[in-house]
Amino acid sequence: MYIDSHCHLSFPELKAQLPDLLAAMAAAQVTEAICISTTMEEFPEVRALADDHAQLWATVGVHPDNEDVHEPTLEELVAGAAHPKVVAIGETGLDYYRLNGRSVADMEWQRERFRTHIRAARQTAKPLVIHTRSSAEDTLRLMREEGADQPGGVLHCFTETMDVARAALDLGFYISFSGIVTFKNAADLREVAKMVPADRMLIETDSPYLAPVPYRGKLNQPAYVPHVAALIADVRGDSVARVAEQCTANTRRLFKLPAA
Repeated sequence: MYIDSHCHLSFPELKAQLPDLLAAMAAAQVTEAICISTTMEEFPEVRALADDHAQLWATVGVHPDNEDVHEPTLEELVAGAAHPKVVAIGETGLDYYRLNGRSVADMEWQRERFRTHIRAARQTAKPLVIHTRSSAEDTLRLMREEGADQPGGVLHCFTETMDVARAALDLGFYISFSGIVTFKNAADLREVAKMVPADRMLIETDSPYLAPVPYRGKLNQPAYVPHVAALIADVRGDSVARVAEQCTANTRRLFKLPAA
């Protein structure tokens, strides 16, 4: 019934309890989850999770925040994406939230990394999983300059403005909502969730982070993604079943997942 379109089951706090998490997923009718790579060093472990569990899928990429890690080449990303259970390029994008005394101009290494990921997505015809924080203008600019609309992708864990959402939608991208949309201070984000067309919306946990209400502040897990769907259904005046069905169909279409 549900797919968690973005989680980090390879992170230590979740990997240590993987059998319980998979059982909880099944009990919550979360039939599949996409495990996201954040470094090339982590990628073999993410890929192995997908290989070992039919309900899990993988991506290949390096998170924009990660420094002092192996810098992926176009060829490495393309090779990683050739694996049959790797369904996307990313998590990639830009993040200017923690400049640590640097200027935006100093973050050219992030922009070049993002360009490399976009080019890999174009070459492999696999969608992009994009992270953007305090960097929306540059994120959209690079998406346009590099032709990210082909093959498209998703702005995950969306927290940006209505205008940014519309610009991403104009580029053919999907918008994914996490547990943040359930937080009391997320009224503007809930307005975005009302605006996004039903056929362009995904749901996710981004676990182990950002657990939705009523689990806020606790360790997040894929079994909690129905709470995101329930909130979206409420703000859109729709049924949870219909939101779940639509988001699941959208996830299958974007990531070219086989029919259940």
